[in-house]
Amino acid sequence: MPENFICTTCGVQYAATETEPAHCIICEDDRQYVNWQGQTWTTLAEMQRKYQNEIQLVEPGLYRIQTTPKFGIAQKAHLIISPNGNILWDCVTLLNDETINFIKKIGGIQAVALSHPHYYSTIVNWSRAFVNAPIYIHALDQEWVTQPDQSIQFWEGKSLELNDGIKIINCGGHFPGACVLHWPAGADNQGVVLSGDTLQVAMDRQSVSFMYSYPNLIPLRQVEILAIRKAMEDIRFARMYGAFEPHIGQNARQAFDHSINRYLQIYE
Repeated sequence: MPENFICTTCGVQYAATETEPAHCIICEDDRQYVNWQGQTWTTLAEMQRKYQNEIQLVEPGLYRIQTTPKFGIAQKAHLIISPNGNILWDCVTLLNDETINFIKKIGGIQAVALSHPHYYSTIVNWSRAFVNAPIYIHALDQEWVTQPDQSIQFWEGKSLELNDGIKIINCGGHFPGACVLHWPAGADNQGVVLSGDTLQVAMDRQSVSFMYSYPNLIPLRQVEILAIRKAMEDIRFARMYGAFEPHIGQNARQAFDHSINRYLQIYE
């Protein structure tokens, strides 16, 4: 019987096949890496026996979802509770009944938005669990979709407004279609940016990093740093939450501007 196999290194699920795929296109790209022990696979059913999700309210209207023990890249997803529809930003691979039931109690999910291919995980399962919620992926990253589905909507251009002023912004850099999400009502109406690792929040929680590949330490070119600055120039925000441990709790706009200038000085 065909299975939707999941790469254990990046956590991305593939279209159903009779046998395990020979390769993971996500991991074989130079922005990622193949497991040192070789390519291995799992399934969602197997994961549900070994893992659980922790869901935490990080500020009013914003939940963080993370899988324990750590799996794949170990990214965190975020769920915005918004009057005209809740929005899941990025995705974790594990989806189980406990997660679904909790999210349904707080209003469900009306849209799924992705920053870049490393977090595509089990997006189709998440969509189907919440009445086929549309999945928004930038068209420039369409080639990296490993499980095509009618719920996926490829959008073009520099930004896409979802609801309540919440907007996906295409910054590029890490991937051509790499995006961040701007939530203007967050941080007591001062604005929040959910950045994935398009803008990687640094461990000092006062700066961000911009890379083509984080695990392989490949920097971005000057032209891509300038494009990120242009994409973010009119965006007002006080906080930034990345896909991993740290977040910038205040003055995130200033931290972003400082980080951009610091990178650009390298090219002078």
